[in-house]
Amino acid sequence: QGRWAGVVSALAIETGNLVHVIAATLGLSALLASSAVAFAIVKYLGATYLISLGVRALLNRGEQQPRDSTRSQPLRRTFAQGVVVAVLNPKTALFFLAFLPQFVDPAKGSTALQIGVLGLLLTAITALSDSTYALLSGTAGNWLRGSLPLGRKQRLATGGAYIALGVTAALTDVRPATD
Repeated sequence: QGRWAGVVSALAIETGNLVHVIAATLGLSALLASSAVAFAIVKYLGATYLISLGVRALLNRGEQQPRDSTRSQPLRRTFAQGVVVAVLNPKTALFFLAFLPQFVDPAKGSTALQIGVLGLLLTAITALSDSTYALLSGTAGNWLRGSLPLGRKQRLATGGAYIALGVTAALTDVRPATD
């Protein structure tokens, strides 16, 4: 869908990551990490969502036409999907829970404030990086646009990748530490 859809997706993922930053700041990520039930609920919701995206991509016949003649998905829908994928990723919550506190010094003030600031900085840097990748990928995509066989292969690869990610997420036995 072009460069701007990629940038919107990157910003959506980072918006979802901000939810995890807020959760880590408030200590909610610790709850997710300590509750096998909460972790499993978020894990399976995320897996189900990824699988549904994959099935929709496989069933979408719009890619059978040249790219220029297909209607693009509205950017707000792209944004919403990116946020949902990021928020429903329990591994992201565990990442922020495990990563951010390593750089916190309780002697230097509020740990929640430090975690929040570090999370915001990490999210801002990642947003810039991901947006740059999206712009570069969108440019490469413009060169490839219009190829019928490539569009079909891309649809199959995208759908298959989402389904594989969803199944892997559902079957991976990653459990939060319960010390």
